[in-house]
Amino acid sequence: MKKVFGVIGLGRFGFNVAKTLAEGGAEVIACDIDEEKVKQISELVHQAFILDATDEKALKESGIANADTVIVSIGENIEASILVVVQLMELGVREIIAKAVNPLHGRILERLGVSRVIHPERDMAVRLAHSLLVGGFIEEIPIAENYSIFEMKPPQRLHNKSLRELDLRRKYDMTVLAIKRGDKFIVNPSAEEVIAQDDISVVLGRRKKIGVL
Repeated sequence: MKKVFGVIGLGRFGFNVAKTLAEGGAEVIACDIDEEKVKQISELVHQAFILDATDEKALKESGIANADTVIVSIGENIEASILVVVQLMELGVREIIAKAVNPLHGRILERLGVSRVIHPERDMAVRLAHSLLVGGFIEEIPIAENYSIFEMKPPQRLHNKSLRELDLRRKYDMTVLAIKRGDKFIVNPSAEEVIAQDDISVVLGRRKKIGVL
């Protein structure tokens, strides 16, 4: 059974979330008060509605409250964002992910009890800084406090050495989960696997340790 997602607010962030979810095979219900934005997304998602999401009746009628997860991506209108979140909670939405426009907005959303708060600009700035600090950094997925999964090109000093030789778990408290080698994807590589120059490693570790690798 397909998972159903609701996306409220179709600015750049919301539009791309809705589009990517739909491309991934999910059923997406998208809505915005701007007719043009709804028109642009309508051919890409399962359903699209022009509505004022602060109107509880309109939310009910759209069916968005029946979604498994609703992403609230309302622009700079903090009051509207908070009101929509509260109404979704009252309608019984199981998981709410909300975009925060500033730290205070984020703290309010957290206190309301949303499942996850997204800070797009801050998170992108942090990722850019890490990419500059960590050689070969490609992507980071935070999974717990201080721990992330990193996709990265191993630095030159690791080339042509086996994972046993490198002993990354003991030295750096990090684990190589997989290695991408051309079209080949090696999951849970053995200790005898040798790091090649063009490999891309998927690594679980601490940001500070990755930085000194």
